[in-house]
This record gives sequence, structure tokens and C-alpha cells, in this order.
Amino acid sequence: MNWRVYILAITAFAVGLVELIVGGILPSIAEDLNVSIATAGQLISVFAFIYALSAPLLLSLTAKIERKQLFIISLVIFALSNLMMYVSPTFTIVMIARIISAMSTALVIVLSLTVAAKIVEPRYRAKALSYVFIGVSSALVIGVPLGIFITESFGWRSVFLGIAVLSVLSIILNIVFLERMPVAEIIPLKEQIKSLANVKILSAQFTTLFMLAGHYMLYAYLTAFLVEAFDLSASWISACYLLFGVSSVSGNALGGWLNDKLGTKKTILFVVASFAIVLLLIPFTIVSLPLFLIVTVFWGALSWALTPPLQAYLIQIAPKTSDVQQSLNTAALQIGIAIGSAVGGIVFTFTASAIYLSTFGAIFAIAALVCAAISLKGLSTSQSQEQHIN
Repeated sequence: MNWRVYILAITAFAVGLVELIVGGILPSIAEDLNVSIATAGQLISVFAFIYALSAPLLLSLTAKIERKQLFIISLVIFALSNLMMYVSPTFTIVMIARIISAMSTALVIVLSLTVAAKIVEPRYRAKALSYVFIGVSSALVIGVPLGIFITESFGWRSVFLGIAVLSVLSIILNIVFLERMPVAEIIPLKEQIKSLANVKILSAQFTTLFMLAGHYMLYAYLTAFLVEAFDLSASWISACYLLFGVSSVSGNALGGWLNDKLGTKKTILFVVASFAIVLLLIPFTIVSLPLFLIVTVFWGALSWALTPPLQAYLIQIAPKTSDVQQSLNTAALQIGIAIGSAVGGIVFTFTASAIYLSTFGAIFAIAALVCAAISLKGLSTSQSQEQHIN
């Protein structure tokens, strides 16, 4: 396999930090900028929403630009947006920096996947793509706890200065080692949207959207929840994020294993239903930190376990537009994050408490279960298992 894939994975890690790390340091950002935690939480919502719009739109608008050149330009803009975060004097400037960061992040991640698939032999393509995804997921495991530690030691702005430095190193590595490559044909945005006319496809995409909305109702404000429920120190909060991150990354393997054993249909329904139940249980775990940590393992694992079976299902029901569906699924994921963190902020503002955010999140998870049932209607267990074998 082409060793340049590892550079792309490192780049994905540096870029992935920006979206994931904010949730862990929201209280510090809110205090420094003199805004409420709920208002600061909109930094997550806006980022996710802009990311979702930018991924397909910017790819279409930049279709004629050579891929390496576009990749480097996107990384430069990304680095500058993080420097802007570092020096921003007001919340408004921070929000503008986040919007610029979201747009550049969308291009960098999508281009990382595109480039990784093109620089390896076809037999290594899936493995190459998995390395890029590992780079992003590693940001969840390592980045958030590390960001909390850095914030406690040097302030939240230092986190974004560090990300800017990492991105500059990525720029240098990619300029030196990445090969130029011709522009591939990009499916027009209009054609991508047309594929959603299929009810099965649309409801499957809404399954992801509602699942992530339910997840981010609490996850975006997890630090506030941990302080309110258990009065934890920064080091303990960092440990909780690390545990959640490890569980989340393990969730990908769990989803794949369940898909092997149960088939696509049963796995999707089981994961979404279990996720809704876990969200409903979380408020009852505040009586004991060990109990909460046990439930957190299930919460983290289930939050990522949907990805493998749902992607397999999208390929099954839309083989001719499978690449488009993966792109749209990423957009649905980001819109879900935006909705969940935004609604979570509203609930947090009106209730002045983070304890029952997961209860409201369970409503979104139940909506995801309904969408999954609509999409999977008519798919027999044998067809589900046959699809996996094929």
C-alpha cells in the first residue's frame, strides 16, 4: 500500500480535531468570551451545518481545480482559520473563524478520501480509506482529552494554535510528498439531490441524521453534564472523554461484527433501538459515577456502531449511486450534529440543567428508529444476510 496514505491519515487527524475538540472545552470558551455555555455550543452546530453544506457544494464549485492544488489551498485556509480562532477577541469573530474552518475541513476530509482511493491499487482501496477514517476517529480518542488538558494548562486558545501548527506540518508533508493528480468527474449537485427521491434512501439518510441529533443533544454539553452531575475535576472529565472515545472507535468494530452475525436489517434496528434505551437510562446513572461510566461505554460504542451496517445497506439499495450516498450520508451526519447541539443548547438554556438532555435526545433516536423501519420495510433477513455475504 502507498505510504503516502499515512500522511493523509495524519492530515485527517489534525483537521478532525477542530470539530470534535470544542465540546470538551465549551465552559472555558464561554467564560473567556463572556457568553453562556448554550451560546458557545452553537459553535458546534454552525460548524456541522456549514460542513454539511460545504462538502457537496464546494466539490462541485471546485471541480476543475487540480486535486493536489485544491488540497493544499484548503489546508492553508484551515491553518489560517485556526490562527484566527487563537487571536479572536469576540465571540462573533470566533464564529466567523469556525465557519471558515468548517468549509476548509469539509474539503480536506473529502479530498483526503478521494486522494487515498486514487494513490493505491484497487485491492488496497478499502484499507486506505479506513486509515483516513482512523485519523478522524483518533481525534476523538486522543484529541478531546488532550485538548482539555491543554486548556487547563495554557488556556483554550492554545488548543487552536496547536492545531494550526499541526496543519502547517501537514501542508509541508503534502507539498513535498503528495503527487499531482488529474481532476476526476464530479457528479453535479442537482443529480446528487435527485437520488433522494427514493423513499428507502431518504429514510435511511434520515436515520443517520436523527441518530446523531439524539447523540449530540448530550454529547455537545457533556462537560457541563459531568460538572453538574458529579462535580468532576478537569482531569476526571478528560478521563471520561477518553473512555467515551475508545468506546466510540470500538463501536465501528461492533457494528461490523453485529452485521456479520445478524445481517444488515437486524443490526440497524438493534443498534438504533439500543441507543434510544441507553439515552433514556443516562439521567438515572447520576447516583453513581461508576454506573455512569459503564453506561458511557455502551453509549459511546452504539453511537458509532450504526455506520458499517448503514453504509452496507446504502450500497445495497443504491449501487449505481453508492459514492453519492456515502457523501450525502456524511452530510446527514453533520446536519444531525448541528440540529442536536442547537436543540440541546435551547433545552439547556430553558431548563438551566444538562441532566435530562439525553432524555430529549432519545426522542430523536426514536425518530431514527421509525425512519429505519420505514426504509427496511420489505427487506427480508435472508436478503440482508445475502447482501453482506456478497
